[in-house]
Amino acid sequence: MNSVIPVLDPASPQAEAINNLFLQVLLISAIIFAIVAGLILVAISRGRRKETLPDQDFGSEKAEIYWMVGPVVIVIWLVAISAHLVITLNAFPKVSPEEQAEKTDVDLIVTGHQWWWEVKYPKSGVISANEIYIPADKNKKWRVQISSADVIHCFWVPQLGRKIDAIPGRENYIWLQASEPGSYQGRCSEYCGAQHAWMNFKVYAVSDAEFDKWVASEQLATKQPKLLSPLASAGKQFFFNATCPQCHTVHGTPAKATIGPDLTHFARRKEIGAGVIDNSPENLALWLKDPQALKPGCKMPNFKLSDEHIKQLVAYLETLK
Repeated sequence: MNSVIPVLDPASPQAEAINNLFLQVLLISAIIFAIVAGLILVAISRGRRKETLPDQDFGSEKAEIYWMVGPVVIVIWLVAISAHLVITLNAFPKVSPEEQAEKTDVDLIVTGHQWWWEVKYPKSGVISANEIYIPADKNKKWRVQISSADVIHCFWVPQLGRKIDAIPGRENYIWLQASEPGSYQGRCSEYCGAQHAWMNFKVYAVSDAEFDKWVASEQLATKQPKLLSPLASAGKQFFFNATCPQCHTVHGTPAKATIGPDLTHFARRKEIGAGVIDNSPENLALWLKDPQALKPGCKMPNFKLSDEHIKQLVAYLETLK
């Protein structure tokens, strides 16, 4: 992310269209403001030059028509360009009839939780959390299904497009696209509880080759060394003997719960707690010691783990690549 305000730095055709509409509305509003402010200043200036009241105008049919027609034309124009934008943002790509069925398929399924995002790639079976990888291609749009597992959330990547609500029991859809490679900050923009401010995610737009490599590596079971270190081995044993498997999934193991984020490739993720802290062994130890201190109200309680158990768990989780 650069220092420019994200909504004013579009990185996809959809975001550019929204930005262009904003600039048009801003320009029209600025012109109206300048006209009204100018007329007010003229009236004030003329009124102060006279010792008596200004000449009274009790109405003019022509003036009334002008003042009525002008705003109506402006409103119609704003409705027209706004409707065109909505239709454009929701439109399916123009493809042959043979390809149309494939284009209507969902490329991504994103589910909002208090307070993190679950990301599924239905075509490849990949599951992640708080990180979305897509190819950087201005000609390819990803169809994303948005829903919620608990309360109303709102999915928004300012540089890539519009907002869309994530509503329990309902599936909404949005197109996601990035013109250039980069990292794009996403947020929940609908107040959803105590940690609404820390319900962030990232969209990583990469080359086609990098994306294919990422998918291939995510499809593999967790890459663990054949021989774990004594500390990591103890951490693995503690992980499966404790309550961890009741909330998390680690593919290739008995842990298959979905209350918390999928941890299959946890060590490769860049952040912990939906953007609260960077993913490093030191920060992971802080999180395990007391998640509530970093993200009060999150579903992971303070298990009051001993320093030794924390070291063991960190060693094991760092092998989940």
